[in-house]
Amino acid sequence: MKNGEAEISRPRADSRSRGKNAAGERAPPKGPVEGPVEGTGARPFWRQVLRAAGPGLVAMLADTDAGSVITIAQSGAVWGDRLLLPNLLLIPFMFMAQELALRLGLGTGQGLAELVRRRAGRGAALALLGCLGASSFGALVSELAGIAGAGAALGLPVWLTVGGAVAGLMAVVGTGSYRVVERAALGLGLCTLAFFVMAWRAGPEPARVLAAAGEIPWREPGYLWLLAANLGTAIIPWALVYQQSASVDKGLGPGEMRAARIETFAGVVLCQAITVALLVAASATLGKGMELGSVGEIEAAFSATLGPVAGRLIFVLGLSGGALVAAIVACLAFAWAFGEALGVRHSLEHDPGEAPWFYATIAVMLVAAGLLVASGVNLVSLAVGAGVANALLLPAILGLLVFLARTALPPALRLAGARGAAVGTALLGIAAVGLVAGLAGVFG
Repeated sequence: MKNGEAEISRPRADSRSRGKNAAGERAPPKGPVEGPVEGTGARPFWRQVLRAAGPGLVAMLADTDAGSVITIAQSGAVWGDRLLLPNLLLIPFMFMAQELALRLGLGTGQGLAELVRRRAGRGAALALLGCLGASSFGALVSELAGIAGAGAALGLPVWLTVGGAVAGLMAVVGTGSYRVVERAALGLGLCTLAFFVMAWRAGPEPARVLAAAGEIPWREPGYLWLLAANLGTAIIPWALVYQQSASVDKGLGPGEMRAARIETFAGVVLCQAITVALLVAASATLGKGMELGSVGEIEAAFSATLGPVAGRLIFVLGLSGGALVAAIVACLAFAWAFGEALGVRHSLEHDPGEAPWFYATIAVMLVAAGLLVASGVNLVSLAVGAGVANALLLPAILGLLVFLARTALPPALRLAGARGAAVGTALLGIAAVGLVAGLAGVFG
């Protein structure tokens, strides 16, 4: 190994490893992308969509993680449906952010940390890695604490649920197959559809929901604090990093751009539909202007309204499914960025023996987060605080994505002209909203 770069001992035969260098990095396109990039024309479009499906849906299903569930439940309990409209208005901003990450991955064949390392040096990549590490680890602790809370609702001890989750996640990620990990994440993420059932069983009154949705108490620090948390659990730094690196590891290229955009937009809409369903259910069930202290309080309130069996099972299914897929995404986002920043192998198409640093990073994160959860951390405070921290990081991460999309992409994909200015302004504007709301919530 020279200068931190891994050497090739024998190339893998897997198709997704072809074209990658010794560090497991996908080689960037040679020269600018010429001609149309919206489709290959060699296969039916529906097959292109199936080929591209995965990174966007997984990233967006991870947005309905334990932290989001707790934040939305807290929002509904304290402010009723008053955060419904802001969550719907976030849809275009979420898509623009995820689309930039997607565009960078497909257009350059590089993850975010690798792009930064190649263009600004290893020091800048390590600085990005530090910020991402804090965000990813906070999310992972929230996910495992959520799983512990779901297990407690079923009478299971913390050590059993957290230990089982850590072991199961390591087994899935350690398969040495991107396809297996993606399918497992999609299957787990679809468990969050249970929140649609919860909203329906809660029986909200449409007139009351619409009336409350139009009430926006902008001057209330408590509202702004939760608004920032909602924003930080919708546009998440590690979900952006995941989509870019996952698109690279899957082997997608400019020819799948249109199909991947459609998949990403569908994922964003599904994510916010689940979020709104949970918010409406929480408002109808918990909306008494009270602060929640634990996952058990949320589960008990849902069970009291929806029934001791149905309420508990629906809540546990949705919470644990979202938490598990988000744990996969948070771990992989950081592990990919770690490998990209240091120039060591970092592909799911390498087995643990071929990419020891990549898998060791995942294992250390999971074990450390599991031990912290076993210490009895307060999940509600952690989840809301992590969301606000993500919102405070948005100006830096979105600013970086906009800059790279304007400078690092080939001409056919570059963010330029009036459209580029509009997208950049919109994303930096929503990042400023998150920053101001978070600071107002802290100091208000």
